[in-house]
Amino acid sequence: MTEGRPARILMVEDNEGDVILALRSLQAAGLSNEIQVVGDGVEALEFLRSQGAHAGAPRPDLILLDMNLPRLDGRGFLETVKGDPQLASIPVVALLSSRGDRGAALSGDARADAFIVKPVTLASLSEIARDLAGLRLTLMKTSPPGP
Repeated sequence: MTEGRPARILMVEDNEGDVILALRSLQAAGLSNEIQVVGDGVEALEFLRSQGAHAGAPRPDLILLDMNLPRLDGRGFLETVKGDPQLASIPVVALLSSRGDRGAALSGDARADAFIVKPVTLASLSEIARDLAGLRLTLMKTSPPGP
């Protein structure tokens, strides 16, 4: 992440309601993070690799990953990303339906860096930002533009 700009977030989520809740939570808090949303693991990999419709896509500073996705699920996505030297350093936060789902996201070599139990709220995003401070990742609050 570049100093002085909000973190770029890639949200990999197929549930429109969860996307809307996360975006509203960030907006209500005055956070101006750039958030790109894709609906499945295959499209997320295309985004990360700047392929197809996502040619020229910016590298995200954080990935919010639903573990239950169509085409390529969260576990398969994690294995691919964490096994790729070009992508492995991007922190991945798993979005879980319940705390009981932690095993798939946090076990083995291809594991998420952290997890949030849905619904995603500002409080949970803020907690993750604090937890990932060691990775030099912050959700930065920006001041409103001047006159």
